[in-house]
Amino acid sequence: MQNFKYPRAEKLKKNAEISLLFEKGKWRTSGNLRIIILKDKPTLPIESGKLGVSVSKRYFKRAVHRNRIKRLLRECYRLNKDLYKSAFGDKTIAMLFWMSSEMPQKFQDVEAQFIKLCEAQKK
Repeated sequence: MQNFKYPRAEKLKKNAEISLLFEKGKWRTSGNLRIIILKDKPTLPIESGKLGVSVSKRYFKRAVHRNRIKRLLRECYRLNKDLYKSAFGDKTIAMLFWMSSEMPQKFQDVEAQFIKLCEAQKK
């Protein structure tokens, strides 16, 4: 049985980890979805993979819309966790961003872009 959970241990919450991610991370883009990743290195030991989600207030003024997109992105990660881990690795910290002012119509649109992003990383 697959593990479809998104426990607290997998959530990127610490300011130190987020600032380290922005300092040393690498950006990848696919359509409206953008990710910044930092993989495990000997100088930066990462004990487990963590993921955070962010949506810009610049594109979506209403909190309702930002929260909806964040829920969709977290759900994409939760359902496609195996694909994400095979593409980016088990010991990776990352943050997902939605980089468009258009609201996604369906969950399937967001999921397709997430899968495309993971597939592009594998190559």
